[in-house]
Amino acid sequence: MKKELTTEQHEELIKLLKARFEKNMNRHKGIAWADVATKLNGTASAEKLWSLNEMERTEGEPDVVGIDEKTGEYIFYDCSAESPKGRRSLCYDREAWESRKEYKPVSSALEIAAEMGIELLTETQYKELQQLGKFDSKTSSWVTTPSDIRKLGGAVFCDFRYGTVFLYHNGAESYYAARGFRGWLAI
Repeated sequence: MKKELTTEQHEELIKLLKARFEKNMNRHKGIAWADVATKLNGTASAEKLWSLNEMERTEGEPDVVGIDEKTGEYIFYDCSAESPKGRRSLCYDREAWESRKEYKPVSSALEIAAEMGIELLTETQYKELQQLGKFDSKTSSWVTTPSDIRKLGGAVFCDFRYGTVFLYHNGAESYYAARGFRGWLAI
């Protein structure tokens, strides 16, 4: 599968991202849209733009949340109010998916993220996201699970309730209609 946008898709994505950027200035203080647009229209790889479009297509509503001072790359997080609708009802990873004897979900969070060319937010990134607004007040999102927890069969997810970010655990093979995953991408 070719991971590249058509000219029309590229233009539509830039238009959507600009509108979201301008509507949510608190998420990217000190960053100018003109600089982001230059990166997206110039040096950004076609595959990364495709990944950003996949974040949008699956209802993640990606937005700029920072800049990596070492690389100069802009950091995009999924900023949809609730866990992205197009990425719910997934167990954590392939191993968990394979362990299910029946009622297997379509796929897993890590597999879908890899196919999209993005990574799951870490617990730290999830907490950073919550500083920019209120996210996942009705849903929850898988986050990157430490290997020692995963080796024991578990996986972790976060949500925002009672004014607090909660980190929970579950069997990695579990999946729920209200749990998806949030991703990030550096461009």
